[in-house]
Amino acid sequence: MREIFQPFVKLLTLMVGLLMTISLLTAFLIGVVIFVFSGGSLPSFKNQSAIQSVAMEAENYRGVAPKEGMWNAPDWSTVEEEANAEDIKYGRELIVNTSNYLGPNGKVKKMSNGMNCQNCHLNAGTAPLGNNYGAVASTYPKVRARSGQMEDIPKRINDCFERSLNGKTLELNSKEMIAMVAYMEWLGKDVAKGEAPKGSGIYELAFLDRAADPIRGKSVYAQNCQSCHMENGEGMMKPDKTGYIYPPLWGEHSYNNGAGLFRMSRFAGYVKTNMPLGASFENPILSDEDSWDVAAYVNSMPRPKKDITKDWPDIAKKPIDHPFGPFADEFSEEQHKFGPFKPIKESKEKTSK
Repeated sequence: MREIFQPFVKLLTLMVGLLMTISLLTAFLIGVVIFVFSGGSLPSFKNQSAIQSVAMEAENYRGVAPKEGMWNAPDWSTVEEEANAEDIKYGRELIVNTSNYLGPNGKVKKMSNGMNCQNCHLNAGTAPLGNNYGAVASTYPKVRARSGQMEDIPKRINDCFERSLNGKTLELNSKEMIAMVAYMEWLGKDVAKGEAPKGSGIYELAFLDRAADPIRGKSVYAQNCQSCHMENGEGMMKPDKTGYIYPPLWGEHSYNNGAGLFRMSRFAGYVKTNMPLGASFENPILSDEDSWDVAAYVNSMPRPKKDITKDWPDIAKKPIDHPFGPFADEFSEEQHKFGPFKPIKESKEKTSK
């Protein structure tokens, strides 16, 4: 008899449970209606989606540095408000089209190799971690260890003309020098004196545990660089031959061995956040190893020579990756050029204690 009534008991239990669930759901809905009519508001699913989207973006961000607080150039549309607006505008033009004015066939003066300042200082010196000018006005004049002397902005500009542009110096009182200084000072007008804003200059890439490999770097170059800079490193000129769209990375028209980019860490850091085309600090394309190795390959190729015997008068202040002796340590020129750099750094830190 008990077995006969067991299905009815289960059915009755199920119906009671269902009625209780419906009652609780009804009570909840009534409570929500009363809450809303009393002035309350429900959570916004749109806002929740936005929050989730931001969280996902932060989780997937591949940049080498946070975007927040990164230096940005002043709004170009405000230049006309400046008393020296014409100088600033001409200065920017000189940075972008240096060769047209001061190159081998320059219409102002023939004094450099045909590269433009913008070839190394991207977006007219405004790109974050693109070798920009954000800290120039705030940090000059200053004593530079490379020369052992106090240097101002005109001296620094002429350094680039003699090294990166493998040319001659520009007269200090020339219209062109005054304009370039005006442009750089305008770019840094909002930076406090003595400060280097976040994102100025070149990214400092972590040292590898091994030496940079120029042989492997040749393969990296072939896959990622030669479509713009050409197989023989000669770069790609503008159709009118007034300058380079993509600069030469070695050979007689490239930077000489006294240029900053001839140091492996400078070239590798620059490549990491800017190369190949489309890369940025927010979206690097090459790995750290690829960046170091392609730097080793490019800086192993022939280029113009400069007399650098007077550089670094205090040899103890030479950078770890300065490739020319004498040095204040026992490491070879080859290791100072290609690495591994960690042992040199550790030795230098021990010596300084």
